[in-house]
Amino acid sequence: MITKDSLTAFFKEKVTQPLGFREIVYNLNLTPPESRKLKRFLREMVNDGNIVRTRKGLYGLSEEMSLVTGYFEAHRDGYGFVILERPGERDVFIPARATLGAMDNDRVVARMENKHRREGRIIRILERAHARVAGTFETSRTGFYVKPKNRAVPFDLYIAPKERGKAKDGDSVIAEIISYPTDKRTPAGRIIKILKKPENPLDEVEGIIDELNLPIRFSHNAIEEAKGLYVNNRRAAAGGLKRKDLRHLPTITIDGERAKDFDDAISIEKSDNGYRLWVHIADVGHYVKWGSFLDAEARKRGTSVYFPDRVIPMLPKELSEDLCSLKPKVDRFAFTVEMDFDGTGERINQKFYPSIINSNERMTYTSVKEILIDEDKTERERYDYLLHDFEMMGELCDILKAGRLKRGSLDFDLPEPEVLLDIQGNPENIIRAVRNFAHMMIEEFMIAANEAVAGHLENLGIPSLYRIHEEPDITKLEDIMKTINTLGIHKGRKGMKARDFPGLLKQIQGTPEEDIISHMILRSLKQAKYSPVNVGHFGLASESYTHFTSPIRRYPDLVVHRILSEVLAKKHLGDKRIKELESILQDIAFHSSKMERQADDAERKVLDAMRVWFMKDKVGDEFEGKVVAVASHGLKIRLKDYYVEGFLHVSFMTDDFYQYDEKSRSLYGIHKKKRYAVGKEVHVRIDKVDMEEREIVLGI
Repeated sequence: MITKDSLTAFFKEKVTQPLGFREIVYNLNLTPPESRKLKRFLREMVNDGNIVRTRKGLYGLSEEMSLVTGYFEAHRDGYGFVILERPGERDVFIPARATLGAMDNDRVVARMENKHRREGRIIRILERAHARVAGTFETSRTGFYVKPKNRAVPFDLYIAPKERGKAKDGDSVIAEIISYPTDKRTPAGRIIKILKKPENPLDEVEGIIDELNLPIRFSHNAIEEAKGLYVNNRRAAAGGLKRKDLRHLPTITIDGERAKDFDDAISIEKSDNGYRLWVHIADVGHYVKWGSFLDAEARKRGTSVYFPDRVIPMLPKELSEDLCSLKPKVDRFAFTVEMDFDGTGERINQKFYPSIINSNERMTYTSVKEILIDEDKTERERYDYLLHDFEMMGELCDILKAGRLKRGSLDFDLPEPEVLLDIQGNPENIIRAVRNFAHMMIEEFMIAANEAVAGHLENLGIPSLYRIHEEPDITKLEDIMKTINTLGIHKGRKGMKARDFPGLLKQIQGTPEEDIISHMILRSLKQAKYSPVNVGHFGLASESYTHFTSPIRRYPDLVVHRILSEVLAKKHLGDKRIKELESILQDIAFHSSKMERQADDAERKVLDAMRVWFMKDKVGDEFEGKVVAVASHGLKIRLKDYYVEGFLHVSFMTDDFYQYDEKSRSLYGIHKKKRYAVGKEVHVRIDKVDMEEREIVLGI
């Protein structure tokens, strides 16, 4: 019987050149029914990018024809990179002339044309990432066009007169793409929405949601399914594994002040060998089954999206904020990872099982920090019955973190911008949100649980989703080394290897340049992603890592929950079931990674919008700042008073003629010899706040 696996094996072992359909039928000696099945398999495998169909109608394996599959990362100047789906391989550079009209995040097949330079050409677009474009409607002698707001979209969209609706020149619009660009044809679209000019930050957020086509409403069937689960939430689980009663354990959640979806809770006690830690994760898989309407919605969304003023959840609020959320003082179904650690932080035992818990307290990071670090008397008295547990958690956190850093894990302690809103939803401040000890504590415990689950499934040989993070490209390391050497740090080193990163981060700790260099290193790293193939996690120095601890807000976590639950219930998965899992995990991994990137993009756009709304009435004001990046055309500067960045264009530096020095990565004045490099403190003025481009223009 022919299968996709047997077909792949045939191409790998028997085929030395591309074959036509009839040749494949003849070589495999297929019956007419099997031939029809072959035609379907070939079509599906071509769509997946595993097999390529040439212009002459011949079939061959992608890897045998120097072809690679991945997603296209577009640059505003037209060129881009194909980020490969297959782990362990470097990105492929695609010149502007060879993109085939691919847009940012499209899934593509590329032919490698220069293996030494890792340069290629896109030959097929498998899946389009964009169905619509946000931009400005423009009229000209040759017709109507939409100029995209996203600079990574390298073309204007032609709008036929009958497709313009009521759009007028200069309107901000959303256009649906009717036909995509090719080598011979320009892209075309139709206007589906005219955006009103934002009158406040909330309007701006709504516009970004429209621009990125983020799903706000759940399907009717998913809503009805969620309501049914909510009404019947007291029913016990039918069949499956017996649920362990852990309601006697002192249990807490620790989250931010504004959090409503509580994925994880923890319990701890001293054991004979060291510590016993329970990480309880919301048992979303108990409610959201494979193939359900809720599952389809969660899989499509991939992740929740978090903005300063709202959340676009992966699951309806009936589940995400209530039924699945590990709220205090109520019984909740959980999936527990129970781990024993010795005094050095070595995990010596682990158990996984469904449980029922009752959280004692809904703690915040601020409160736990006040208890453990500040030793606040009021907070310690309020939670006196949990003080011993908190102190044990702090001890175990220190031990686990020390062990993780010793094995080579990167310790980024980067400040993030936090937007503070007033009652009307307007930004009243943008501050540095620094992680405190309580954040680190939860992070260590979640890392431990994720590693335990990943290692367990891998050791059993069960297909699963891994969170992988590959080593950075050596070219990017060389580039970052040049900038670091100009700061006098790591001086004398001719090159840098990935293994040098932990030592460098430790060396810069506490220096004025710490956050700048940390951001540079972070940007040089590859983006972590999901994959059914485990290649380890470079950033965490982990041999086997997954995402298990946030199933309310991330679909891969929910998938891993289901796989682990099935393994525990059945003890053994048959070959048929293993092949079923293998066939769906690649698509889930790719789609989830794509939706994660989209969510990051949306959150970044909203943050940029909040920054310009906050700064728009500060034009003319002067601030102290620090150079965080240098380019030939100017300086990126971060203000001291607010966690806001602006750009100082070289043409605005009127006190001298400035040139870019490649060797020192700085701008220097020809006459006055003044030099601007990363880390230099500067006095700047807000010259312009561009609301359209969401940019802050600086002057001196």
